[in-house]
Amino acid sequence: MSLDPAIAARLKRNEAGLVAAIAQERGSGDVLMMAWMDDEALARTLATRKATYFSRSRQQLWVKGETSGHTQYVHEVRLDCDGDTVLLLVDQEGAACHTGTHTCWDGDVLLTDQT
Repeated sequence: MSLDPAIAARLKRNEAGLVAAIAQERGSGDVLMMAWMDDEALARTLATRKATYFSRSRQQLWVKGETSGHTQYVHEVRLDCDGDTVLLLVDQEGAACHTGTHTCWDGDVLLTDQT
């Protein structure tokens, strides 16, 4: 599966040919996770509405929830102004984080407004 050339031309990839992808829950607005996409992962996501990412450690594509059942149905995909990050607005089924939590940001708070 190949990415639309007009979209591909707008992407600013890192040295590994990847763009950052942020998954945000559509209903709550929670930022769920960050992963990486190559052109094929983005093309598959756009075609299937199943969040598809590129695993740097395994050097292969993976569909979120394919083995865990914690799926992401993609409602909208946006490209940021610099072309180096995509935002996926998703319906999350189950945990988004590989640790089993709802989001990857359920843990360490480094700064908070104490008002």
